Amino acid sequence: MKKFEELKLIAPLQRALTEEKYDVPTPIQAQTIPAALLKRDILGCAQTGTGKTAAFALPILNRLGRNSRKALPNRPLVLVLAPTRELAIQIEESFATYGRHLRLRQVLVYGGVKQGNQVRSLKRGAHILVATPGRLLDLMNQGHITLDQLEVFVLDEADRMLDMGFLPDLRRIINHLPAERQSLFFSATMPPKITQLSKRLLRNPVSVNVTPKSTSVERIEQRLMFVERHGKPSLLQQILTAGDVERAIVFTKTKRGANVVADKLDRSGIKALPIHGNKSQNARQRALEAFRRKQVQVLVATDVAARGIDIDGISHVINFDLPIEPESYVHRIGRTGRAGAEGLALSFCTASEGSELHAIERLIGQKIPLADGQIQPQWRPEQKSRSSSGRRNGRSQQGTSQGSGSQRFSRRRSSGMTGEADKPKPKRRRRNGQQSRQRSKQTG
Repeated sequence: MKKFEELKLIAPLQRALTEEKYDVPTPIQAQTIPAALLKRDILGCAQTGTGKTAAFALPILNRLGRNSRKALPNRPLVLVLAPTRELAIQIEESFATYGRHLRLRQVLVYGGVKQGNQVRSLKRGAHILVATPGRLLDLMNQGHITLDQLEVFVLDEADRMLDMGFLPDLRRIINHLPAERQSLFFSATMPPKITQLSKRLLRNPVSVNVTPKSTSVERIEQRLMFVERHGKPSLLQQILTAGDVERAIVFTKTKRGANVVADKLDRSGIKALPIHGNKSQNARQRALEAFRRKQVQVLVATDVAARGIDIDGISHVINFDLPIEPESYVHRIGRTGRAGAEGLALSFCTASEGSELHAIERLIGQKIPLADGQIQPQWRPEQKSRSSSGRRNGRSQQGTSQGSGSQRFSRRRSSGMTGEADKPKPKRRRRNGQQSRQRSKQTG
């Protein structure tokens, strides 16, 4: 399939695609839509930003438009599950865009807001329901949603669902699905649990894989910057004021860290807003809309937003903190370099983040190049276990086996500044304490 017109979609969809200037489908669309139009199950391996939403939305809208079934109260015909509120909202907006000339009702349900409006919308009837797992189960348990009329089920970003702990919820939802249905399953990666889930959900699926692990990484220019912990804020400000940063997403490990970084940037004259799970839904949407309209230059986000932000024109992704899970690195930097465009991903790394750096480089199969002017410090990240205990033990061993210099940057290579957080702690002497306790027992 070279052009959308070859699909012979119904006229209202063709009209919407023309208005959106959609002419040539992306690879995921070209491989998925023909099979989905034949009502085949789909197992798709694709990341956000590849045109995946249209790949499942267009066949669904075409099916509903041809059937002209009436929307039933509380009984959707299509269910699309997404891991985050932001992604759910964007999916619903895509359905509204492509289906603007169809008389279809769609409802969006997600947590973090009162359910009253959502319940009223469901009672009026919905052809398409876009939902996050937690709120969906809540409304199902309350009797506001029944899935016995469901024709199509879409599970988007299944691996992200797993990362966020939704696997038990997914299993409960799947138990309520009718046996006769079409299922479309999408995931950026296929870890064993996701593969098992897809086998349970799909029947003789058509497999589509348009995003090998290294593709999105290779498309994005990556650079590594070694920095001391206390030097991160000033380095970030220096980068953002250099003049070539149009819009940037800065990732931190924690929600508090996102708030602190955004506040410091804002006070320095750089317009920035934080976005994370503790923000209200309205606040998150306002931040995204301000970023989309270029009213703010920087979003400071936690990993909850790593695949929930679908905005073109992001010139830079900056990892203020390296993620603990290396897979999150790929999802983070995927916010730039979208739709074939080039992007730049900068990562800050302190001596205490050496194990995270090693895990990331092992996952992507390459060393992240140093930024201009950077010199490899004397410490070398060793291979560590990815468990939390392994990371703790690894850092402790690194400090004891390599000596005091291993936990700080070389003075020659980092301007002689060493943050207190990066200094090794002295070993505790336990032997004398143990001997004294033994003596006390003997005398007692």
